[in-house]
Amino acid sequence: MKKMKHLFLVVIAMLVLAACSMNSPATEDSEGTGDSNEGAKEGTMKIGFSISTLNNPFFVTLSDGAKAVSEEKGIELVIIDAQDDASKQASDVEDLIQQGIDLLLINPVDSSAVGSAVESANASGIPVITVDRSADSGEVVSHIASDNVAGGKLAGEYLLELAGEGAVVAMLEGVPGSSAARDRGAGFLEAVEGKVDLVSSQTANFNRSEGLTVMENMLQAHPNIEAVFAQNDEMALGAIEAIAAAGKDIIVIGFDATDDAVAKIEAGEMEASVAQKPEEIGRTAVETAFKHLNGESVEDFVPVELELVKQ
Repeated sequence: MKKMKHLFLVVIAMLVLAACSMNSPATEDSEGTGDSNEGAKEGTMKIGFSISTLNNPFFVTLSDGAKAVSEEKGIELVIIDAQDDASKQASDVEDLIQQGIDLLLINPVDSSAVGSAVESANASGIPVITVDRSADSGEVVSHIASDNVAGGKLAGEYLLELAGEGAVVAMLEGVPGSSAARDRGAGFLEAVEGKVDLVSSQTANFNRSEGLTVMENMLQAHPNIEAVFAQNDEMALGAIEAIAAAGKDIIVIGFDATDDAVAKIEAGEMEASVAQKPEEIGRTAVETAFKHLNGESVEDFVPVELELVKQ
């Protein structure tokens, strides 16, 4: 009897083992499905893009270029407008980090102030790529931009060609602290310093209405101004309004070659603008992010070609 009972238990044990063996393929399938889901998860990239302002046509076009590549590659792109407010940009970046982005693209309002936001992303293990304007601190994978120093120099050389040596000149500066303002100003001065009479250089924060107001003030203080370099087209367009209202004929050169500026150039109301190709900058930024997230090496600086658009 005991032998029969023992045999019965052995048979039961064998049946249990057989059942486990039959289940093992299902377990392997389950693990395979898990790997597949993980692969899909890795393939779905979420990129945050903090833009200095979408109240400027240049950055609207830049964001359109970024969106186009994101759609082509199936990337989830979250764009947030900092509204030219460095504090808001820092808060926006924290929100993007909380959303679980895989990479941060950032177009700084202020190159110095943005450092804390870049460092916050660094601390969270999120790679950062700067776009159009650089960051003074924090770890950045790559910087995508035109060579703003070269662009400022290009504008200065053309202004000198049109106005001649000794001309009375003014410059409208961009947002203080932004790398674009610093670099464009440096390039312009490199071209004209000691060759023209630079009577005024004031910030108008890359803003059209401020460009108008600052230009009005400049003309009141220096009615003999012959030429103006504006570090972006929005300020140049504001300056043109002030110049027209004053009934003066002054050379104006801008930067960005936005549609409005090109229309003014074609109409003979503005001499030139340095074209940065914002759509290409936006596209290149997302393409570079895509490469980095796929484990490919990327350049520290990816320049986008400049050209002078003139009458």
